[in-house]
Amino acid sequence: MVTERLSLPATRHSVTHKFQIMGHEGYLTIGLFDDDRPGEIFIKMSKEGSTLSGLVQGYCRAFSLALQYGLPLDEAVRRFKGMRFEPMGQTGNADIPETTSIIDYVARYLELHYVENQPVIIRR
Repeated sequence: MVTERLSLPATRHSVTHKFQIMGHEGYLTIGLFDDDRPGEIFIKMSKEGSTLSGLVQGYCRAFSLALQYGLPLDEAVRRFKGMRFEPMGQTGNADIPETTSIIDYVARYLELHYVENQPVIIRR
């Protein structure tokens, strides 16, 4: 089955969230469709140029394309939540005090703020 890609508008709203996992600092930016659904993600790690940053950028591209081709966010969260690899451990976020990886952190952040039946905490 082939579906059509839903592109985000050229000018879009977004949310940027600073995070920290065991000394690894990063920024998660979530680009939003006009109805405030996530349509793309970007992660900028503080150690630019590292293998970790490159792998995270690849993950962001694939995740964004999946959302734009219609993958439901709750399904994506279910698949990525709980992935285990370094860095893992304590975070600087009281709502997500520990994580098993950067990908787990992103999935849990998206679940907390964007999956239906969850309270929306972000205010613009």
